[in-house]
Amino acid sequence: MRLTAHTDYALRILLHAAMDPEQLLSIAQVAQAHAISRNHAMKVVNVLGNAGLLETVRGRGGGFRLGRAAGDITLGEVVRLTEPHLQPADCGNCLLQAACGLTGLLRQAVGAFLAELDRHTLADAAAGTRLPFMLTPRA
Repeated sequence: MRLTAHTDYALRILLHAAMDPEQLLSIAQVAQAHAISRNHAMKVVNVLGNAGLLETVRGRGGGFRLGRAAGDITLGEVVRLTEPHLQPADCGNCLLQAACGLTGLLRQAVGAFLAELDRHTLADAAAGTRLPFMLTPRA
């Protein structure tokens, strides 16, 4: 199963915010750091902000930061929010749809995938993350 770029960007942006939860980040800052277009980063931040995962601050000097503690955000929650279709196959257009032995198995596999992600928080992921630009000492 491959996650969409939207989910990938959401996870990267949340990890970045989790590295320093009180710091107000800008769209330009995270877009440049993660090689994401500003437009994509803006869309992702908007989705995460509307869901309460990020707190957004409008106006000059505005930006965003985590909306909740990293330990309260599960990876499963983020994936469910950002993935439009959590189906590994297009069962809806299949001739065998009504009597297929794979449908239930695939549904169980997706359930197991999400259950595993639900066991882990953004704080867990952040604990093992080192952003390359944060490793170099600031002048």
